[in-house]
Amino acid sequence: MEQAEARVSEKRQSAITATLALSMLLASLGTSIANIALPTLAETFSAPFAQVQAVVVAYLAALTISVIVAGQLGDRHGLKPMLMAGLGLFAAASLLCSVASNLWLLIGFRTLQGIGAAFLMTLSMAFMRETATETRVGRAMGLLGTVSALGTALGPSLGGLLIPATGWRGIFWIQFPLGAVALILAYVTLPDAFGQRKRSSTNQQPVLNRNLVPNLVVNLLVAAVMMTTLVVGPFYLSLGLGLKAAQVGFVMAIGPVISIVSGVPSGRLVDAHGSGTVLALGLALMVAGTLLLAIIPNMIGVIGYVLSIIVLTPGYQLFQAANNTAALANVPIDRRGTVSGLLGLSRNIGLITGASVMGAVFAFGIGTKAFSNANAVAIAAGMRMTFLLAAGMMILALWIALGHGAAPNASGDRQRSHRK
Repeated sequence: MEQAEARVSEKRQSAITATLALSMLLASLGTSIANIALPTLAETFSAPFAQVQAVVVAYLAALTISVIVAGQLGDRHGLKPMLMAGLGLFAAASLLCSVASNLWLLIGFRTLQGIGAAFLMTLSMAFMRETATETRVGRAMGLLGTVSALGTALGPSLGGLLIPATGWRGIFWIQFPLGAVALILAYVTLPDAFGQRKRSSTNQQPVLNRNLVPNLVVNLLVAAVMMTTLVVGPFYLSLGLGLKAAQVGFVMAIGPVISIVSGVPSGRLVDAHGSGTVLALGLALMVAGTLLLAIIPNMIGVIGYVLSIIVLTPGYQLFQAANNTAALANVPIDRRGTVSGLLGLSRNIGLITGASVMGAVFAFGIGTKAFSNANAVAIAAGMRMTFLLAAGMMILALWIALGHGAAPNASGDRQRSHRK
């Protein structure tokens, strides 16, 4: 079946988009909502922080490991049934988390929830690419970026409201009815005709080929830099600039808010000007933003930090919309679930790299792992070293994108898609 023949009506497309957006939101919400409950869990189960932290790590590890398998199953058995299976697992695991009687059961159920989230995150992207018209692909990818940022930003806020009223169990219980609603919507709104296509002889080449590798490498580098801002930012703002906890929270919320606002407009730019142009623009803004983070916060304080984030974050959303559009345009239709999984895998590896390697660079720049003992000058030195390295990573990403065809022009995207 040709892709053009599988398009759905505009009215039904709105319902499909809402279902896929809710699925992506749930996966992102599950990533961030448990963080705020860690102190409560440590007190409830009388457990050290290293054990309680596994509640978060188990989810992320399961998600990272499962994304490629989720994509392959979507390609093999159909996107709709596999997305519904993921939603069912996510909802059931959320309910089990809410009634867990001990910490180790909670960690095990969070692992199952992370596996379900892998199906939600991967197959929502593949389904969105297949149902969107060629002139609205970038917009669709931008919307998913917006929803992902919304879920990540909403998690701590929603958790902060629920824990005083319901205890830690409430943050998991609330995910069960949301998952159930998404499952019902998926059954009612999503068409059956996507995925599970027979592979022709021309589609037997490996999915991971020279055309896709640049997209994955650049995706990893960008994710590492964005995680660096989330890991290093709070330490710099509190220890380097002397902000109070509430002030740090306010400043750190600026980035997610910008992501939410700029996601869909970024997609519109991709549709209008092509993924190649927008990807290069996004990476150029990220180069500028990381350089600014290395220099001007140390010169003019928190205003400099905010200005840097205002430059960096729209660049990230431009990149996300363009890179996802280009990567999914360069593969056969029946392999888009797998490629969505590879994009998720590269992103998650980048997040882990940003949290571990770049965090270690920050500590090296400060000169000690005991950040509370460091003075403001040492913190500033660590900030400068970390984001100079981040700027170098973004320059490398821009070079890969421009020199190795990470994103073709809009016409190239559409020609490849039609050929497949």
